[in-house]
Amino acid sequence: FGRIDIVVNNVGGSMPKAFLETTEKDFSGAFHFNVTTAFALSKATVPFMLEQGGSIVNISSSIGQMTGRGFAAYGTAKAAMTHFTKLLAEDLAPKIRVNAIAVGSTATSALESVLTNDAIHQAMVEATPLKRLGEPEDIALGALYLASPASAFVTGAVMEIHGGLRTANLELGIAAL
Repeated sequence: FGRIDIVVNNVGGSMPKAFLETTEKDFSGAFHFNVTTAFALSKATVPFMLEQGGSIVNISSSIGQMTGRGFAAYGTAKAAMTHFTKLLAEDLAPKIRVNAIAVGSTATSALESVLTNDAIHQAMVEATPLKRLGEPEDIALGALYLASPASAFVTGAVMEIHGGLRTANLELGIAAL
């Protein structure tokens, strides 16, 4: 297409845990892994993209837009990623488009413990309106759209690819304080 397109894929971070068990290191680590890396990769790439245009696609998470016990560090980092996407879209327009995907529970190595525990896996499937977990291809197709000319009039948007989730579909069994 004669343009430079980049997908910044920052999924991952600390494991969910109760707020009082979450350390400052957990919190700053989740933020660094999810937001600072996207900032650094974008900053390194933008000078090249300014010449030809392009598209940045950040990978966020549905938990950055909803609540669930145990997600204070990861969920806050992903909410920051979503907002970073919107701010960066404003800063880089009109030459570079910046969008994000809010990913729901997807069958990747990040959910390995869930995928190998039939009871947890089934509970997550039942709590997801589309009655399945996402597949990597679901996310890849969204990223392809956002990086392609088909989305030439889209910037600062967050595409939700989460099977219809409106609340967390993973009950961690964390008791109220």
